[in-house]
Amino acid sequence: MIRSVPIAAACALVLSASAAVAEDSPAAAKGETVHATVVGLDGNSLGMITLQQTPTGVLVSTDLKGLPEGEHGFHFHEKGICSPADKFTTSGGHFAGSHAKHGLMVEGGPHAGDMPNQYVGPDGVLKEQIFNTGVTLTPGPNSLLDADGSALVIHAGADDYMSQPSGAAGNRIACAVISAGE
Repeated sequence: MIRSVPIAAACALVLSASAAVAEDSPAAAKGETVHATVVGLDGNSLGMITLQQTPTGVLVSTDLKGLPEGEHGFHFHEKGICSPADKFTTSGGHFAGSHAKHGLMVEGGPHAGDMPNQYVGPDGVLKEQIFNTGVTLTPGPNSLLDADGSALVIHAGADDYMSQPSGAAGNRIACAVISAGE
């Protein structure tokens, strides 16, 4: 009985040390959430997106109003800059991650930031959830939260899932800066 007290104390110490290490590890970032405002070409807010880290990717939730009806390319781009005056070209190219080719239908693809087209109805609302296994909110080569952040960009037309380098989705019509401070 006397020996069990020190053993129990040692076990408790190891468990509390393990919990402290887990809080500082990238695995602790599972469940991290980032909110970002989506703006249109006029600079006005169209609503919010929420990104949530999961054990196997990032869940993207949209709550947007005021978009044109139709199918729209929906991608992560490489820089966290959304300048309406520059028609959102400041967000750079698609977030490639592992430098794969663009497109869900292309051998050697897709880019880490490629996601399926999103359909907006006549009411202009986009309220969806999209799961992306190619990106993360934790540190690493496919992190959306690198030094310059990243952007979510919505294009005027549908991505054809094949054309290089960006799917022929047309002009950029909406953008959200994704950064750790959001």
